[in-house]
Amino acid sequence: MNRRNMICAIAVEVALTLSPLTLAAQQRAQVHLVVTAESTNDQNSPADLDRHSVLVKQGKDRLQVSDWIPARGDQAGLQLFILIDDTCASSLGVQLDDLRAFIKAQPATAGVAIGYMRNANVTIVQEFTADHDKAAGAVRLPMASLSSQDSPYLSLLSLLKRWPESKLRREVVMVTDGIDRLRGYVPAATTVRGQEMASRTSMPFISPDVTTVSEASQRYGVIIHTIYSPGVGRADRNYFVAQNGLNGLSKLSDETGGESFALSLQNPVSFRPYTDRLQTVLANQYFLVFMAKSQKKPGLQRIKLDSEVSNIEFAAADNVWVPAQNAAPKK
Repeated sequence: MNRRNMICAIAVEVALTLSPLTLAAQQRAQVHLVVTAESTNDQNSPADLDRHSVLVKQGKDRLQVSDWIPARGDQAGLQLFILIDDTCASSLGVQLDDLRAFIKAQPATAGVAIGYMRNANVTIVQEFTADHDKAAGAVRLPMASLSSQDSPYLSLLSLLKRWPESKLRREVVMVTDGIDRLRGYVPAATTVRGQEMASRTSMPFISPDVTTVSEASQRYGVIIHTIYSPGVGRADRNYFVAQNGLNGLSKLSDETGGESFALSLQNPVSFRPYTDRLQTVLANQYFLVFMAKSQKKPGLQRIKLDSEVSNIEFAAADNVWVPAQNAAPKK
């Protein structure tokens, strides 16, 4: 082969290697996401769907759906963590039997754990167990008192960091008023012309830790369901503070693909309507597998789900964790 032919051959080989189709294939990464399918007409379970019914978009691009696996039978594995805030008022005791009944009603494929949030941490009183009677027996009244660092969001974050990753569904039911008493509910001081000055308003705000723990939950693939229950102390008697606590819970559940339950700022007579809804949610979940566009660095990326089937909508995390380009897949 002469020099000219050799250069042409190399050029053709490079062109093929760097063709748009090849580059596109190199920049795709397989992603898994737990999705809840819901009917918009009624509370009944939606009809069975297949992967061709699911539309996944990342920006303007439609992504390839590789699989759509019902979380049933051999794929029904679930780790369900019940978290109760120790700042909840003792009136929560009226609803604890509803929580116990919900725990006992879980299928054998579900492992249930119980923990209490206090001091920006979680005290686990029952590790994951398939003995649901045992798990239900670990549920107790909250302490109905304040500690030095009461933040349900930092408590949840501490749990996420020590929760080993697995291929099972991982979900939390968090019972709290959502108030971040550690951060406080007065906006930080502002700086004017180099001098720190007190804020001119004391309007409460949603804790910035809501976003932090929401992103962590999406990073680790954990769905957060929340149930509002009034707490103790001065903060809970402040309407704006209490409402922003509820807003924080709604934001957290919505962004992670969970359900948020509340009867305004009141204590409901029963949690039964909430737990019945949760049972329907858990029974209509799927593992969605698709090919997402990867970047040079791993990170959360926004996606949007839709369906070609009428009267069906999906609940899932707003973002998925996409590995970096050429990253080795997890075993």
